[in-house]
Amino acid sequence: MKIRLTIMLALYNSSQKIYTELFKQNKSAWKISKEDFLKFPKDSLGYHIGIFYQEKGFDVIPKLENHDVFHVITECGTEIQDEVAMQYLLLGNGKISIYQFAMIGIGTCIYPEYLKTYFRALAKGNSMQKFYDLDFKALLKIPLAEIKNSLSFNLKTHLNHHNLTAL
Repeated sequence: MKIRLTIMLALYNSSQKIYTELFKQNKSAWKISKEDFLKFPKDSLGYHIGIFYQEKGFDVIPKLENHDVFHVITECGTEIQDEVAMQYLLLGNGKISIYQFAMIGIGTCIYPEYLKTYFRALAKGNSMQKFYDLDFKALLKIPLAEIKNSLSFNLKTHLNHHNLTAL
């Protein structure tokens, strides 16, 4: 069990810098410290990101702030199998990237016992309004509950579920 975790963490940690350099060249870091996040209004997305950093003991990784927002708004955990599940959720939500497919492929091979969890995450992502490409920095003052509520219902999925094609 520890060998699998060691492999995944080594891959994740070593690929993070490469991923940022190759795929986030045109993205700007938010330049907000974890302490500054805690200065946002108590019900806001920004504040909850600060709480996330505080509770997990994480630091802000420049240009990858959205990843932490994804954890906050989707309530995906931070264990390695949760990270894989979040990639499935993002795939269900429409996000596609080479890094994501690598994480899904390797993670699924190393942790196949979580396949049901991964498929539930995929379905959850599919059922949510598209969010992976939102400008979350612009939403930091918005109440987290409001953001979650606005993302939790996908009309298209609802209509398909009820076999309706038009209103």
